[in-house]
Amino acid sequence: MKSNRRSGTTPELTLVRLLRRKLVSNNLPGNPDIAYSREKVAVFVNGCFWHRCPICDLGLPKTNTEFWKRKFARNVERDRLNKEELEAIGWRVLVIWEHQLKEDPRRCARRVKASLGRL
Repeated sequence: MKSNRRSGTTPELTLVRLLRRKLVSNNLPGNPDIAYSREKVAVFVNGCFWHRCPICDLGLPKTNTEFWKRKFARNVERDRLNKEELEAIGWRVLVIWEHQLKEDPRRCARRVKASLGRL
């Protein structure tokens, strides 16, 4: 797991390139991958495996399944809490899933731009 990157993953870089943005660190709850502070829009690019995409329905690793169940449950709960915390301070939260970016990256970029009122 050491080689799993926290930031700068291929899906993130794909979306950033289409939005003509830079990945920057921020102090917002959950550290969104992309943040538009003026419009108060936070964008998370979630990997289907690590964040347990409800559509992809990926299985658990075959070994140490109890560990993975707990880990994934914590990830999902943390994502929920971060989203609630951002919404409580007035931010809109968009979640873009890895499979959505693979299927149609331009559509994902349009979705972000639409939430900013820039379409």
